[in-house]
Formats: sequence, C-alpha cells, structure tokens
Amino acid sequence: MSPGSESAPTIAVIGGGQLARMMAEPAAALGIPLRLLAEAPGVSASQVIPDHLVGDYTDLATLHRVVSGCRVVTFDHEHVPTDHLHALAADGVAVRPGPEALVHAQDKLVMRAAVDRLGIPQPRHREVADVADVADFGFPCVLKTARGGYDGKGVWFVGTPDECGPAFEVAARTGVRILAEERVDFDRELSALVARSPSGQAAAYPVVQSTQRDGICAEVVAPAPGLDPAHAAQAQELALRIARDLDVTGILAVELFETADGVLVNELAMRPHNTGHWTQDGAVTSQFENHLRAVLDLPLGSPLARAPWTVMVNILGGPADSGGRLYDGYPHALARDPRLRVHLYGKEPRPGRKVGHVNAYGDDLQDCLERARHAAAWFAGDLGDESE
Repeated sequence: MSPGSESAPTIAVIGGGQLARMMAEPAAALGIPLRLLAEAPGVSASQVIPDHLVGDYTDLATLHRVVSGCRVVTFDHEHVPTDHLHALAADGVAVRPGPEALVHAQDKLVMRAAVDRLGIPQPRHREVADVADVADFGFPCVLKTARGGYDGKGVWFVGTPDECGPAFEVAARTGVRILAEERVDFDRELSALVARSPSGQAAAYPVVQSTQRDGICAEVVAPAPGLDPAHAAQAQELALRIARDLDVTGILAVELFETADGVLVNELAMRPHNTGHWTQDGAVTSQFENHLRAVLDLPLGSPLARAPWTVMVNILGGPADSGGRLYDGYPHALARDPRLRVHLYGKEPRPGRKVGHVNAYGDDLQDCLERARHAAAWFAGDLGDESE
C-alpha cells in the first residue's frame, strides 16, 4: 500500500508515457497516490511513479490487477480495448473518462457520427472500403484509420487512386476501417482544451494555435495570436458542449481547423494533450492537475493564463548521427535563458520521437518564440557548434 493511501484515494493510470509522467508532479503536490500500468520496464512514467506494474493493457486480468483498491482509473492513451473498459465499469470501477465517452476518441468514425449529431461543423467525411469508394468521395482527400492512429501514423494524404494502396493494405492486415475526409483549406490549426468533472463543473483554457510538422505537434502558442474573439468563444463553447453532451470526465482537447467561415472539428482527445503542455508553466492550474482533480470530482482549478504569452516547443529526436544534447544541453540553455522551463521525458532520443518540451512565457510574443525555438533546437542538437 502506498504511503498516505489510507486517507487519499489512489488513481490508477493506464499507459506509461510522458502524459502519465507529467501527472506525477501535481499528484505528489496534492498528496494523491498514483498506480501505473506500464507497457515495458523503464518507460517514461515508471521512472517517477514507484507504484507500477508492467503488463499488457489489452489483457483484462492485468487491468483488474492494476485497478484493485483504486478509487478511479484514467489513461495516458486511448488504446485500451473498449470492451475491457465496459467490463471494468460493470465491476464497479470508476472509469474516467467512461467507455461511452472515450470511444469517441478511440474511433474516428464514431466521433464523426457524434459530431454530426451535435450539429457542430466538421470536414466532409465518409467510410470507404476500397479505392472506388475513395474515387467516389473525391480526390484529393485524407485517409485515416478509424482506430489506432496518432502523431501522423495511420494518416495518408492521397491525390490519385495509386496513392490509396498503403491505407487499404493496413486495413486488410489489421481489419481496421478507413475514413476519408476532405482536404480542408484552413488558415491554421487551433486547439480548445477544457476540463470537466463528473458533477458537471467545467473550465475552459485559452484557445491556442498549434503548428504541425510531419503529423507531429511541433509548437503551440497560447493564446492563439490574432484570433477573432468570436471564433475563440465559438471554439470554447463547442468544446464545452462536446464535453457535456458526450459526458467526458477529465481533460478534453478539441483539435480545430480555423477557416474563413469559422472553425471545424478535426479530432478529439480525452486525456492531457500536447497542445496543453504550455499550461504547466503558463496557466494558474495545469491540464495535468485539472485532469486529476476532475477524475476525482474535486473542484477544478483556474485555467487562466499567468502571462500574456506562453510558447511551447517540442524537443524531437534528431537524425541518428546528431547526438542530441538533452541533459548535456542544460548548461547552455539554462544559462542563456534563466526563465526557460524544460521538461524532459526520460526517453532515448530517436529521429522524430518526442523526448521533451520547453515553455517560454512573457510579455513579448516574438521574444517567447525565439527563446523556446532556440532552446528546443539546442537540446535536439540542431544548432551545430553555436554557443553564446
């Protein structure tokens, strides 16, 4: 039994990635024990959460072991089989978000149908079974696996029938369904992040601008520069509505396309999200703390920004021969910018892998951008022999 667990409820967290890792700090501050199901020894979250098991999250018996004695179970990722979540709920485990809500983040076809029912704008879409269906839908378009895709995986931008092959090869091999979506002519990508508790309390963070590179979130600016206040309010309102109508508990991230006519829903995530990492240093209450508060039905913390601007830039593993800098980057990065906030994930760098992020905040957006970009590039080993 974890110290303090007699008086504070233990939260089980499924998945040992950096999102679970970053729940550990606010959990410790609140005196809330965490128990982790890690997918392998030594993964990111297991380095900082002593009470952890190593096992397969697709095995129901393993899930029962990790949730035994816990008040609630929540998630680092959306990949736990939906049937297993229903089984846990049927056994009296408080699954948050619940399986009826989480399935909308697990299955893009289910999500698209729900957003249609809610009457919220989103891209034109359709399930496709073969290349003929895609041609009927119309080129160019985007093909996505209904389940399992993330960080650009399971996504194909296609302009001709020949380019559809890889998507349907994956479908034939795995049995996953394929969704076709229109290529949206958008101005930029936004994210509306909200927290919601089982009792219905909700809090909306400022709408942010996100920049994607190769399907991976590279940079976030909070709040989104120059965003029409009406569009910002529309984004927050639709995120709060989705959270309420789908009965989401915890953090909900609504990824959006901003167009000349307003915003369109791109994807949903029901867990702390990369576009909310800025909140660790730029908001009164981080997304990680509000997620924990929400799943325990504690009063939510303020989502207000602490500074006029916060910029988050991901640190990605560079080319295999770059060497990276990571810990060795601290002397330069921290001496150059004492206000910089660095968050490393304890992961071995690989090309394109998220291994950390930096947050810079202040009164001047361009200054924040330069500071965050420089530090992230330095840690990734992208600045050659530059020194200051």
